[in-house]
Amino acid sequence: MAETLLKPLKAGLIGSGIQASLTPSMHMKEGDAQGFRYEYELIDLAQLGLTTESLPDLLKDAEERGLSGLNITHPCKQLVISYLDELSEEARALGAVNTVVLKDGRRLGHNTDWWGFAESFRRGLPGADLTAAVQIGAGGAGVATAYAVLSLGLKALTVFDREQEKAEQLAETMSSLFPEATIRASGDITSAVEAASGLIHATPTGMVKYPGMPLPPGLLQAHHWVAEIVYFPLETELLKQAKRHGCRVLDGGGMAVFQAVGAFQLITGREPDAARMMRHFQSMTA
Repeated sequence: MAETLLKPLKAGLIGSGIQASLTPSMHMKEGDAQGFRYEYELIDLAQLGLTTESLPDLLKDAEERGLSGLNITHPCKQLVISYLDELSEEARALGAVNTVVLKDGRRLGHNTDWWGFAESFRRGLPGADLTAAVQIGAGGAGVATAYAVLSLGLKALTVFDREQEKAEQLAETMSSLFPEATIRASGDITSAVEAASGLIHATPTGMVKYPGMPLPPGLLQAHHWVAEIVYFPLETELLKQAKRHGCRVLDGGGMAVFQAVGAFQLITGREPDAARMMRHFQSMTA
C-alpha cells in the first residue's frame, strides 16, 4: 500500500505547438494540494518533429510507460477517436475527444471541453441573452462550444468557418442533437451578427502565433456578448475591441480551467477543487 502511494500518477498532453500550455501546471499543482505525486508531461508533435500519423505510437507508448491518462488538443481531437476503445456519450455526440483515460488496457475517450465552456459561460455571463448567437469556427473546439451553449438553452445559432463544409457539418450535427433550436451554416457574417445577441469565437485567431481579428470590429454592437476560447493572451484583440464597443465579454480562461477540472477528475479519480485551480491559473496569467 505504501509503495502504491509513493508511485507517482502520470499523465500528459498530446498536441502541436503546446509549449506555452498551462494545463500541466494546473494538474500538478492540484495534485500537490491534494497530497499526491502527479507528473504531467507535454508530448508536443512540433517539438518532436512528428505528425498526427504518430498518434497510434504515442498512445501505445503512453500505455507502456504507465500513464493514467492523456489530454488531447489541436490537431488531434478528432483524429484520436480512431484509436480508442470506447467513447463517452458526449465525446461520441461531438466527434471530438480532449481526454483519454488509460485503464485496464483500454482507452476511454471523453470530452470535457464542452462542460468547461458551459461552466465558464454560466459563471462569467449570467443572464446572457440566448435568443441568437453567431459562432466563428467549426473545428474540435467549435463543436464543444456549440454543444455547450445549446445545452444552456440557446435558441438559434449561425455557424461560420473558412471551410464551409465544416460549418455545414457542425450545423447538421447540432440540429440532430438539439432539434428545438434553429441552427444553420452561413457565409454572410454581417447580417448574422446584426441579428444576433452574442458571438462565440472558436478559432486560434488572436493567439500570439495567430494575431488579428476573426471579424471586422465594426460589426460589434453594445448589446452583444462576446465569448472567447483563446486564453494566451487572456485579452485578445477581439475582446479589446468588444470592450471598446461596450460588449459584455468572457475570456478563454474559464474554459481552460474547467476543462482541466473535468479532466483531472477523470484521469486521477479524485475530486478537484475548482476554485483553487482557478486561483492557480489566474496567478500564472496575471
